[in-house]
Amino acid sequence: MRKICVITGTRAEYGLLSRLMRMIKDDKETLLQIVATNMHLSPKFGNTYQEVENDGFTIDYKVPIIDENAPDTATTTVLSLSKALAGFAKAYESLQPDLIVILGDRYEMLAAASAALIFKIPVAHLYGGEITEGAYDDAIRHSITKMSHLHFTSTEAYRKRVIQMGEQPDRVFCVGAIGVENAKKVPLMSKEEIEESLGFHLDRNTVLATYHPVTNKVEDEVKDKDEVEGFFAALGERKDLRILFTMPNSDTGGQVIMERIKQFVAQNPERSIAFTSLGMKRYLSVLQYVGAVIGNSSSGLAEVPTFHIPTLNIGDRQKGRTAGKSVIHCGTSKDEILTGLAKIVSPEIRRMAQQSSNPYEKEGTAKHIFEVIKNYPLHNITQKHFYDINQ
Repeated sequence: MRKICVITGTRAEYGLLSRLMRMIKDDKETLLQIVATNMHLSPKFGNTYQEVENDGFTIDYKVPIIDENAPDTATTTVLSLSKALAGFAKAYESLQPDLIVILGDRYEMLAAASAALIFKIPVAHLYGGEITEGAYDDAIRHSITKMSHLHFTSTEAYRKRVIQMGEQPDRVFCVGAIGVENAKKVPLMSKEEIEESLGFHLDRNTVLATYHPVTNKVEDEVKDKDEVEGFFAALGERKDLRILFTMPNSDTGGQVIMERIKQFVAQNPERSIAFTSLGMKRYLSVLQYVGAVIGNSSSGLAEVPTFHIPTLNIGDRQKGRTAGKSVIHCGTSKDEILTGLAKIVSPEIRRMAQQSSNPYEKEGTAKHIFEVIKNYPLHNITQKHFYDINQ
């Protein structure tokens, strides 16, 4: 029986992986192992490991890395990274997995891949080859690619980029975005159910807002805060909009945004609300009934177009990532965001979003990934050979 260990550190990436995890768990020839870490184990971020357990999964090992009382600085993030590396060493020693599954590009996944490299455990990596120039996730993603052995990309262009990085073509699979498939496969809540769950009315004047730190900024902290203030100043001026916030991730700078969201909601309680975590089902259910999504989350480019609503992608965090026609880009100043907001609520853009396709959509995503990680021969797979596209 093949022991497949899935690493999960955030609510968002668990939501993407949960259907794949169920396939592993239900198959008689695979044994699912789960390692939970980072935001899942933090009260500040909602202790979302409980969502994993409530879904019927067993967490085999926990790797806590967040110091709840530490300042929101680069030093704190690096110390969390070091805790993660030590914790994954103990987890792998205990679980002895045959294969590790990692999604994305967060710093805890860099630690997971680095520890696996030393333990000579094969790594299956979801969603390499993508570019996000506004975040250090970009460098982390490419680093994980070079430490991984099976690669699953969301578009053919990304598959070619992974091969360009020296990975063997027969180990790189274009499967589409698993979150897009979840949007089509997961039974979603009715409008009445989701509004009752949230305690918040949803309509086409409601926007779902997620704003993460832009970790690749080289400017000083004052300017970074000014950019965040441009976001909230624009939302403050558009009093016709209702805003449902989801909190940012645990990257350096996230605390400033969290506090600013709380302040905005306190000042605008009649038209805004904030949640630490919606979970996959509620998040996707909300997308059925709001008018648009705003912020700088990758979900605005990947999953949201499937619901045929516009996305306002703010700033450089997702710069370089493939985007469909329903995604409108803008800068970070108040005036640029106001112009962007005017576009996404316009009848013209809403009609265009209704007719646009999603470049990340592909049939059978989770099944394709599962069949590969279940059946691909692992003997000597960790002995990699660089594939030179010029030969």
